[in-house]
Amino acid sequence: MRILLAAGGTGGHMFPAQALAEHFKARGADIAMITDARGRKHAGRIPAEPIIEVLAASISPRVPHKVPGGMLKLARGIGQARQFIRQWKPDVVVGFGGYPAFPALRAAQRLGVPTVLHEQNAVLGRVNRVFAKKASVVASGFDVLQKLPAGSNWQAIGNPMRDAIVSASERAYAPPGDDGPINLLVVGGSLGATLVSETVPAACALLPDDLRARLNVVQQTREGSMKLATDIYQEAGITALCAPFFSEIHTHLSEAHFIVARAGASSVSEIALMGLPSLLVPLGIAMDDHQTVNASALKNRNCADVLPETRFTPEAVKNSLEERLRDSTYLAAASRAALTAARPNATTALAELVQSAVGAAA
Repeated sequence: MRILLAAGGTGGHMFPAQALAEHFKARGADIAMITDARGRKHAGRIPAEPIIEVLAASISPRVPHKVPGGMLKLARGIGQARQFIRQWKPDVVVGFGGYPAFPALRAAQRLGVPTVLHEQNAVLGRVNRVFAKKASVVASGFDVLQKLPAGSNWQAIGNPMRDAIVSASERAYAPPGDDGPINLLVVGGSLGATLVSETVPAACALLPDDLRARLNVVQQTREGSMKLATDIYQEAGITALCAPFFSEIHTHLSEAHFIVARAGASSVSEIALMGLPSLLVPLGIAMDDHQTVNASALKNRNCADVLPETRFTPEAVKNSLEERLRDSTYLAAASRAALTAARPNATTALAELVQSAVGAAA
């Protein structure tokens, strides 16, 4: 089977694509990928050959002067994608969202190649909305999928997770107890976040002495905030490891007692799979406020607190952390509740939908 992946340039799009590619590659399928120049930089771990760069652009009515140029880029990108699809002859094109996926999906549907869409968030992205009705199926990461066009074939399957994350999730969660070390993990999305990088250290510094003495913090910290965060933790007497990126994030997830994070689809899905109590701060500028909807999957199960950016202050974060980290009974219950939102078999489920789409077209 020949599978062409189409995905944007962020980790939220690339991680599910990587998981699906690993699944099919192990079963002897040929995998190729279409993305743009930005996406190519994030595709290094995806077992696809070739990886084709095409022209693409985000078109937004909020910046009308860029629309003509964006339309021209997309038209050229569609031409590039069409040429590759005709030459490589994929059995199916699987789109994971993001504007770099647009050319491949448009070309595939015009050429009659089956398309399968995967939407990571709880709100269907703009690109996936364009192609949803003609797709064989729209698979989603959450049980809720807003903005889905009427008449689309939709199945909620969860977000495919990388093998390392799935393996790490097999550990049993144990709360820190009344006087043991507390492992706090802080992440800010694939690019980090200044708000999270700087607010959480300030909040931890406000905690009572006994909690500060027990804290072990692992924090994804933007380069520009590194010195500030490190200095605050050091002055507060808190053991902390700060870095812009953790290649072994699965290890830190498996050791964490509590996590502070953005509410991107990958983060929320990983938190559920790991069974972690959490404090979530949705990205305020996210399209259609989809991170707030994502966070609801955990908030509604009473295993996550959610603070919007306007309320994500050192004092508010300190109060939340102090209440939750002192309550081992809550932490254990929240871990069990988070696991009820997990979809550990999402990769297999998506692979079955892809195979079905190919079979139906045969």
